[in-house]
Amino acid sequence: MNKKLKSPVKFKDEAEEFKFWSKTNSLDYIDKSTVARGKFPNLKLTSRAIPLRLPVSLIDRLKILAHKKDISYQSLIKIFINREIKKEFSHRHAASFH
Repeated sequence: MNKKLKSPVKFKDEAEEFKFWSKTNSLDYIDKSTVARGKFPNLKLTSRAIPLRLPVSLIDRLKILAHKKDISYQSLIKIFINREIKKEFSHRHAASFH
């Protein structure tokens, strides 16, 4: 079943494009048989600064560990948080099958 694709749309600015795609099904414009997985090796994740209060002794211990690993203590915090979040999601995912 070949579906006729809609013609590409020209936008006057990014705001107009955003409004259009937020209300439009992109599959009406894409031939799924030609889609390939994209690779973006230089893509940086969007990040946001957050205020986080930690005990000074914990920060000092983080700095010691980070120094041993030759990374910043902020990076080490992100590694630890990411590791624990992955564990939580994998436990929840596994638990949902029992």
